[in-house]
Amino acid sequence: MSETCIFCKIVCGEIPVEKTIETEHAVVFPDINPVTPVHHLVIPKKHIASLDEVTPGDRAVMGDVVYAAREAARLLGVADNGYRLVANTNRDAGQEVYHIHFHLMAGRGFSWPPG
Repeated sequence: MSETCIFCKIVCGEIPVEKTIETEHAVVFPDINPVTPVHHLVIPKKHIASLDEVTPGDRAVMGDVVYAAREAARLLGVADNGYRLVANTNRDAGQEVYHIHFHLMAGRGFSWPPG
């Protein structure tokens, strides 16, 4: 845990959120600045700054994070129509909070390529 990380504060309960789903290694909750009709964040409970810092020992954690995203999509009723899972990694990709997080977005059609 990082004492200054907002997502670590959410994980430990210091900052309350309405959890969509919680698993052994992950927490899913609504994004406070949604850009799609359905927009939730999926975070590992373990502080890992970015995807570049994932180690072989984090495989179980990251697998659970992806599984939590899948379960949240089903719970939110967007799995059948489709959803997008996005991870911004480092500055040029737009990462603002340095604790791995995935944006689970749905509720409208998406185009390709993004951005």
